[in-house]
Amino acid sequence: MRLKFTKMHGLGNDFVMIDGITQRVKLTSDKVRQIADRHTGIGCDQLLLVEAPRDPDVDFRYRIYNADGSEVENCGNGARCFARFVRERRLTSKEKILVETAAGILELNVQGADQVSVDMGPPILEPAKIPFQADIQAESYPLEVDGETYTVGAVSMGNPHTVLLVEDVDTAPVQTLGAAIECHPRFPARVNVGFLQILDRGRARLRVFERGVGETRACGTGACAAMVAARIRGLVDEEVQITLPGGGLTIHWPGPGEPVTMTGPATAVYHGQIVV
Repeated sequence: MRLKFTKMHGLGNDFVMIDGITQRVKLTSDKVRQIADRHTGIGCDQLLLVEAPRDPDVDFRYRIYNADGSEVENCGNGARCFARFVRERRLTSKEKILVETAAGILELNVQGADQVSVDMGPPILEPAKIPFQADIQAESYPLEVDGETYTVGAVSMGNPHTVLLVEDVDTAPVQTLGAAIECHPRFPARVNVGFLQILDRGRARLRVFERGVGETRACGTGACAAMVAARIRGLVDEEVQITLPGGGLTIHWPGPGEPVTMTGPATAVYHGQIVV
């Protein structure tokens, strides 16, 4: 199978974009891992597939595969790249684009050359729907890992996230603690792990250990989840500039029941073909 693709990134969180509308695409977990391999394939954090929608009221279907071959529900940085990709490939000329995901409908709004704003929908805070094992919904939860107890937030942005507050993201044990929490039994679908340093009520720094990927340079849903986890504890205002290793995102959330809006860049790197 010969596939045309575009390599893109959102703040260094990199993607292989594949148009499944104008070419026939049949992906398996093995093929995704082959494409995502940074030594023998193209290399990416995630592969994003554009398909025709099943819902006639939306524009596209958006499918997301981690580098390990697993299909996941949502990806905020990928959504911004998705919007730019379908416009550059002339699959649509719309500036407001509705896409169907495994987590629901996303609204993507193109703003200028490379900025895209994404309506991520309201965050999910009920433990059973995240999913997270807890008796009651709370602002934060104790989580025991290797004999230590940490205070964490738990949020779903269509995919599960947990958030830890740290004094300094530069020295946070992202690799070791992130890997341990990703597969914690209280998160039955595994979890993305955010390490959040709050600078003031409008600024924060974040590193994310992403489920099925490891640490990434940026994570859009992780930035949204981190802001929500901080805001429900009264630590930040309704708009926060979050700086990740790859760059900055603006996250806006008025409060419970309201949608989270994420704004940031999407960058095309190159186009090519691969045989898989």
